[in-house]
Amino acid sequence: MERDGKGGIGRNRSWDEDSEHETEYMEHDEEDDDDDEYNDDDDENDDEEVNYDAVRTECLSLLSQRDFIMEPIVLHVLKRYFQAGGAPESVIQLLSDNYTAVAQTVNLLAEWLIQTGVGATEVQDMVENHFQQLIIKNFDPKKADSIFSEGETPSWLDGMIAHPTWRRLIYKLSEEYPECVMLNFTVKLISDAGYQGEITNVSTACHQIDVFSRVLRTSLKNVVEGGENSIISNIDEFTSMVCHGEHTYIYAMAVMERLSRQDYGGSVMRRISQEVQNSARNKQYNVTQLSQIVGKTAAHPRVLQALVAMLSKGDLNPADISVLHKQYTSQDPPPVELIRDPYLLDLFMKSLFDSDCKINPDYKEKYIYLLSYACSVHETWKKGERKILNKDEVKVLSQAVDKVHNMIDNDKGGFEIAAEIPTLYNCLRFPVIGMGVLYWVNKTVTNERYFELNTNHTPIHLVLLDEVVNCHSTQHGTVMKLLIRLFESP
Repeated sequence: MERDGKGGIGRNRSWDEDSEHETEYMEHDEEDDDDDEYNDDDDENDDEEVNYDAVRTECLSLLSQRDFIMEPIVLHVLKRYFQAGGAPESVIQLLSDNYTAVAQTVNLLAEWLIQTGVGATEVQDMVENHFQQLIIKNFDPKKADSIFSEGETPSWLDGMIAHPTWRRLIYKLSEEYPECVMLNFTVKLISDAGYQGEITNVSTACHQIDVFSRVLRTSLKNVVEGGENSIISNIDEFTSMVCHGEHTYIYAMAVMERLSRQDYGGSVMRRISQEVQNSARNKQYNVTQLSQIVGKTAAHPRVLQALVAMLSKGDLNPADISVLHKQYTSQDPPPVELIRDPYLLDLFMKSLFDSDCKINPDYKEKYIYLLSYACSVHETWKKGERKILNKDEVKVLSQAVDKVHNMIDNDKGGFEIAAEIPTLYNCLRFPVIGMGVLYWVNKTVTNERYFELNTNHTPIHLVLLDEVVNCHSTQHGTVMKLLIRLFESP
């Protein structure tokens, strides 16, 4: 039987042709029985008869299913059934009795909705969403994997992945059934078809190195070309993909580490790498040791040990600070980028520009030196060899940090700070001190009793914010957020 152009049942196929085919098949079978070249004994013929019975039974079982005439394999099953000597009358009866026209009923209802004024696109979305719900509810990964039992890719799969609706369905199912072979293969087909930009959240992609590589490349390209706004808006999603497992994190960080050495886009790639580390820490992922191993830190075991100890605990300690100080005051110090980790710099800010944090006076100089070294040293490397090491600003910056730290550590009041304004303004020209003063002002003015206790017409801390903005344009956004929070707070 055949379907008509509208998806319904059309005229019956000529069963005389099938009967003739059956007769020819049986006559051919009788000729084979008489031919010793193809059949050596009667036992083999008996086995063939038994196989025919099994084939007919299997085909009849399939043909008895509801609406089986609508299945894409119906012609193949009919061919097997007739070749096995099946009777056409049985087939006609089974297909007609079990035809319930589910698909045609859906088409009819859809046409009625359109005629009542519902948009065709809305109707299509309605039907597709319902189908998605049914598939998700009844999906069986074992049956899905059996599709590949014949070793061929179904022709309908290529058409399916061409539509965004069904690709999204594949992504949802892949998250729920990551071990399904059919879904993993389909994700790879989607990637091969050029849709890798859509699968950044699919966990199964993280288990296929070629798929993950394409997804990573596309994601990095989009983030780099999108600029600052793209980094901020996409970093959480990108981090979730990168942090799917240790293998994906190490692979992605190694790729970004290598790309960060390029002249074009290297600084942006380093920024993305640092944002990923920061986002991973905020999500409570323990990535400290992995991050340090991927970079150049592994070549300096003492520095690695000290950094991992402090970054893992989120706190600086005199013992590890002394180790780092000894390394960076040597004749051949390690690369400065090892102590330019944003999280490590935040810990230095907290230690030196927070009046509540007290540093052991015996180690204060080492804290200040390491922060100044990280923020002022310029070095140039070529083929793994350091060509330039400029430390001219370390001493000047250290003196400026020391002056501001002493002022904050002594917890001076508004009038005392006003007397130090010329010194503060001179020190604020250094970006790191601008950030440190901003950190200190932020904590001070957000105190609930700050404006109750302050008697100045213009609070001195807000005056300092004005100078920070004048000196450092990159801090405009941070200062703006602080001011909004201050004026909006009750």
